[in-house]
Amino acid sequence: MTTTGLELRVDGTAHRVVLDPRRTLLDLLRDQLGVYSPKKGCDHGQCGACTVLLDGRRVLACLVLAVTCEGAEVTTAAGLARDGELHPLQQAFLEHDGLQCGYCTPGQICSAAGLLAEFADGAPSHVTAPVASAPQWTDDEIAERMSGNLCRCGAYAGIVAAVRQAGESS
Repeated sequence: MTTTGLELRVDGTAHRVVLDPRRTLLDLLRDQLGVYSPKKGCDHGQCGACTVLLDGRRVLACLVLAVTCEGAEVTTAAGLARDGELHPLQQAFLEHDGLQCGYCTPGQICSAAGLLAEFADGAPSHVTAPVASAPQWTDDEIAERMSGNLCRCGAYAGIVAAVRQAGESS
């Protein structure tokens, strides 16, 4: 079996690993590095449970080959908190009951963090009208951008409210 070396940072900690070049970022995080915040849901990129931030952009870790992450910064939901303080998104999810069983929550929070960055950059979505205008914090806008993250418990109303609170206060 062929192996390759890889250096990356996960939640602020540097790692040097040797891995099979076919290994996904999700499997690297969970199986080799013991980072269990991103969840393995469908393993096909359809549920969003494995969403992490890769150099600040949200990605589905089950679809990213780890070898493509050389020198990258990976941030999981666990890595968003700083100095024992919850990230505003994490706090908003608690305040608005944006979780029930919690399985999808780390992916939802990472996706929402990516969404906040998109809003800050003024990036439009499919429902932004007109496209040349800055996106607004509407239910439709938030739902469209979060549509890749499924919640089997149906906590969507709380998730949208949490994202809006975090976005409007940022």
